[in-house]
Amino acid sequence: MRTLAIGDIHGCRVALETLVGLVNPAPGDVLVMLGDYVDRGPDTKGVIDFLFELQKDCRLVTLRGNHEIMMERALHSRSEAANWLSVGGHAVLDSYRASTPHDIPKAHWEFIAACLPYYENETHFFVHANAYPDHALPDQPEFMLYWESFDHPPPHQSGKVMVCGHTSQKCGLPLDVGHAVCIDTFAHGGGWLTCLDTASRTYWQANQKAEWREGSLAGR
Repeated sequence: MRTLAIGDIHGCRVALETLVGLVNPAPGDVLVMLGDYVDRGPDTKGVIDFLFELQKDCRLVTLRGNHEIMMERALHSRSEAANWLSVGGHAVLDSYRASTPHDIPKAHWEFIAACLPYYENETHFFVHANAYPDHALPDQPEFMLYWESFDHPPPHQSGKVMVCGHTSQKCGLPLDVGHAVCIDTFAHGGGWLTCLDTASRTYWQANQKAEWREGSLAGR
């Protein structure tokens, strides 16, 4: 059984499908999605449709990202809707051929609502953005889990390795500091979508041209 993590997708279905084909998750694998499925890229609808299918092949864990939060808020406030549209929401509406977020199918809103704030196993924990080193995961504030940038954070009190996304690594490579690794590698901006095998520290990457490559994090 492998524990795998995939970084910020942002509507990049081609990259996601290519990456999953490379990784080929098995029924015993845990595949943790780090959030930000929506906004900016061309096919948010296709990404969520694909994730519905993917959960039949493995144990799929979906975390919430800050872009899912902004999208949910757009349902309830004109000002929040304007903010969401300014950070990539127009691409979401286009992918659904929708005029407003209220036109998005109920099942897709239920998918977003069911996303988790974090996930952990014996050796690693997974969040969208970051975590205070001296707070247990249930005590982390929303700001840290969804909005705080990755800036060489200190080790967490649990002793576990943090795996996160959110902070785009525009060089296209994961940022590994040993006790924490950021795998948002700028898929929507012409970069790569990354999947990390947390045990072997091997990673696979794919882009919107369906190109792929493989690498490994430095030894600890």
